[in-house]
This record gives sequence, structure tokens and C-alpha cells, in this order.
Amino acid sequence: MPEKYIDELNYAMLDSSREERTGLPEVIYCSGKTPEQVAGIAEAILKKESFLLASRASREVYEALRAVAPEAVYYEQARTAAVGRWKAPRQDRLIAVVTAGTSDVAIAEEAAVTAELLGRRVNRIYDVGVAGLHRLFARLPEIREAHVVIVVAGMEGALASVVGGLVKAPVIAVPTSIGYGANFGGLAALLSMLNSCAGGVSVVNIDSGFNAACMAVKISGIE
Repeated sequence: MPEKYIDELNYAMLDSSREERTGLPEVIYCSGKTPEQVAGIAEAILKKESFLLASRASREVYEALRAVAPEAVYYEQARTAAVGRWKAPRQDRLIAVVTAGTSDVAIAEEAAVTAELLGRRVNRIYDVGVAGLHRLFARLPEIREAHVVIVVAGMEGALASVVGGLVKAPVIAVPTSIGYGANFGGLAALLSMLNSCAGGVSVVNIDSGFNAACMAVKISGIE
């Protein structure tokens, strides 16, 4: 079956059937695009939709967005801009976003904000890494309430495996590029998470909070 496209721009072909086909709306990935291009794509989307999500958006991109959508909101730490919400957060669908350290919070916020805008209730549980394991145990009852747990960690990435061995919910591990030289920009954490001995742990790409949120939303039920 041929797909439907908005083919209005000479630099982008917008996929107007994304939500119908995949269950999630089209999102603008801003990195590598000029502010003017992002604004033009946003304007085209908002002609047909009431919701807009732009990931990896800089402050400059946000200011360009405001020119076409004055109601746009900017989540600076998450580097995310949005108009409206795709779905109102459902109280019965909880995602826990857990970080090993405060240095991982920017990626965690990308995941948390995306999940909230896509219709999930989010519990942020930050700075509970394995260097002080008692901190994790103190928050474990909250983590166990979640339908899906997103674990964001750099360094050696051990937190995902630890959490995976303590909860019933599926765990989505997000390696971050936080760490010293031998972390290799997140590669060490990625490999550690891929080698997790805890069952039920899946892994997304380095610093990919957005993709973790999309997966968590799908796992917890899109409807």
C-alpha cells in the first residue's frame, strides 16, 4: 500500500502516516538541521497536527520554532521542544527513569520528557548508582511500581544489570558517554549493558534517551 507523504518542502519529505503505521507520531530530529529548516518542517506538521515534538533542539532552534509556533515549550536540559502533548499522561502507566549519577541526567531528561509528552506518567529517580548501592535500595520500592524501567548510566554501566536483577518490569538500558578515557565515549557502558547477566534487559544506543522513551511507551501500551 503506498504511503501518504507531505511533499511541500525542497529539503524534507514529511511522513504523514507515521502515527497510523507505527503508533507513534513523527518527530523532528534537529541535530544537523538549520533552525530555519526545523521551523519550516514544524510549520508543515502543525498545519495537519496539533502536537509537535522536536528532539536534540538547541536554544537557537527553539527560538526559530517560536516564530511559527509561539506556544512551543522548551525543555532545556532535555534539549527537547514541543507543542502540546500527544496524549494526556495515563495514571495507570508508570515509567521509572533511573540514573547512576547526576552527570547522566541530561540523557535521562530526554527520556523522561519524551515519555511524558507521549502520554506516560514518569517517576524520576536520579543519582542511585552502584558506587553507593544503599541509595538504590532506598528507592527500590518506587522503582518496582513502574511498568517499565529506563536505566541511564555511564562509566561501566553496571546499574542496568543490577536493576534488572531486582525488578519484574522490563528494563531498558541507556549507556551514556559520561566517563573517563577507557569509557571510550560510552562504548564501555554499552558493551557492559549488552553483556548483562540479568534477564529482561534491553539496550538502546549511546545517549539515546529518546529511543528508550519510545520503546518504553510501546512496551507499556500505546493505546
